[in-house]
Amino acid sequence: MGLLKKFIEPVDMTQGAPWQKIILFAVPMLVGNIAQQLYNTVDSVVVGNYVGDNALAAVGSAGPILNLLIVLFVGISVGAGIMVSQYFGAREREKLSITIGNCITLTAIATLFVMVVASLVARPLLELLDTPESIIDWCHSYLLILFIGCAGLAYYNILSGILRGLGDSMAALLYLLVSTVLNIILDLLFVAYFGMGVNGVALATAIAQAISALLCLRRLMKMTDLFDLKAVYLKLQKKYTRKVIRLGLPSGITQAIFSMAMIVVQSLTNSFGEMFIAANVIVMRVDGFAMMPNFSFGTAMTTYAGQNVGAKQTDRVDAGARQGTLIAAATSAVITALILIFGKALMGIFTKTPELVDLSREMMGILAVGYIAMAVTQSLSGVMRGAGDTMTPMWISIMTTILVRVPIAYGISFFTRTPELPNGRQECIFISLLISWLFGALVTFVCYKRGKWKDKEV
Repeated sequence: MGLLKKFIEPVDMTQGAPWQKIILFAVPMLVGNIAQQLYNTVDSVVVGNYVGDNALAAVGSAGPILNLLIVLFVGISVGAGIMVSQYFGAREREKLSITIGNCITLTAIATLFVMVVASLVARPLLELLDTPESIIDWCHSYLLILFIGCAGLAYYNILSGILRGLGDSMAALLYLLVSTVLNIILDLLFVAYFGMGVNGVALATAIAQAISALLCLRRLMKMTDLFDLKAVYLKLQKKYTRKVIRLGLPSGITQAIFSMAMIVVQSLTNSFGEMFIAANVIVMRVDGFAMMPNFSFGTAMTTYAGQNVGAKQTDRVDAGARQGTLIAAATSAVITALILIFGKALMGIFTKTPELVDLSREMMGILAVGYIAMAVTQSLSGVMRGAGDTMTPMWISIMTTILVRVPIAYGISFFTRTPELPNGRQECIFISLLISWLFGALVTFVCYKRGKWKDKEV
């Protein structure tokens, strides 16, 4: 019971052994991120088995456009998490209350904007990418439902980010698990029973995310010992709004650039046909699970650094960065090994087509070593963000995506063209991703060691 209580209570990272605090915070985050990844994975499994491989390709092809058009939510979430963790560490109740209230209002504005704009541009973007005619209608209807119902997605991400900034990663996990189970049930109900196809999985996801957002809000309203959630704090204050945007904008821009690069690469992916598109979807779904330790420890390091910088304990930040990065790399190595060992069985969950299973496993093998490199990138980037330096990780992401990944992908494709392979070798998609990960880890390590992030406190 004592260990369970430690996981349930909000984690104060300004005291105690750094590695213990990081693990206490990261474990619920890891479980939660795995659960969140189940949203997209279950969608893919259900449509792949009940509708077909083309439906599987349609859900995957919609992914990069969805990620591009929700960057506002990413920015607000990151900015909120940094400010909340630093004000919590500094025990500044009034500033903490204003920040949380302003983020709730900012999210409402961003949600309305995305609902309108994203719904209008989704179809033109799909056409711009030369999405195959056989799946474009499915892609569009899938996106339309998710954009119209994006309030749940928006508020879950922002409110769970606030909870994590307060050191409470367990509550966000519990609510996400509830909505994940609901999502699975609704997927099967809408697709297998009612025969709604791709529209069914989109509707299930929108409903489940709305439930998780409401549960997060309910939890925050009960945390009156830490801050006040009153109507007066919902009124936007220029000082705090600007801080949220200033801190979150680099991460939003990073996500936007990454998503645009994914869209550019998706165009190349589409040129290899429906079979490779479906294989890419399967690999990215499994990749999502392999990345979970990295994202979890990255977020844990952001909260850890934020709380300790706010408490003026920068000596703890360096110690935690070393310990957290080593734990993240070791965890990623174990999970990556398991995926490689059981890779073929994992691919078989999504489809019964043997050629598609083999192709997916082959592509997954190319990425393997890159996950350990990403553990370094995510952990050290998390430290820099938590300290208030959100610009350096942004520039590193821009460099690795625009100057490394996209040119290498198209370069390999161009130079490997033959009469038998008019579009080049399809491996170019994953080789370019691996190289960009390795390069990013090296640059992130160098920037962290230079230490300029230590002067970026909010």
